[in-house]
Amino acid sequence: MYDTAPQDARPGTAPAKPVPAGLLYTLRVAIVAQAVTLVVTASLAGQSVSTDGAMGEAHVMAGMLVHLVALVQIICAVLVWRPGRGAGWPALVSFGLFLVGMAQHFTWELLSAHVPNGVILFGLITAMLLWAWSPGASRRR
Repeated sequence: MYDTAPQDARPGTAPAKPVPAGLLYTLRVAIVAQAVTLVVTASLAGQSVSTDGAMGEAHVMAGMLVHLVALVQIICAVLVWRPGRGAGWPALVSFGLFLVGMAQHFTWELLSAHVPNGVILFGLITAMLLWAWSPGASRRR
């Protein structure tokens, strides 16, 4: 009388299992770590400007940490995508974050490129944070 099958399930098939919780949780941790390192790096950039460059070296070191965390995030996103059968776009966005971060590294003297790239980094990581903590993140493709 009542249809209890999930709406996205095909007739005669079992409902899909969610993305493995361990993989998704690891990606969430990497995304949060990336967001934290970006906030710290931006804060150090602001302090560097207000102190006539005294915090410039700390800003550069934090930027290197952003690159390292981005690599970890790429690995986690690929694991969620391929063996975990989750969404594939977070792996592409993670790679994009890495590339824009590298562009930051090479445009540090050119503020007309460095500042907009920083805004792009914040936009991408915000999208990743919103997705990672949404219920849709655990859905398999």
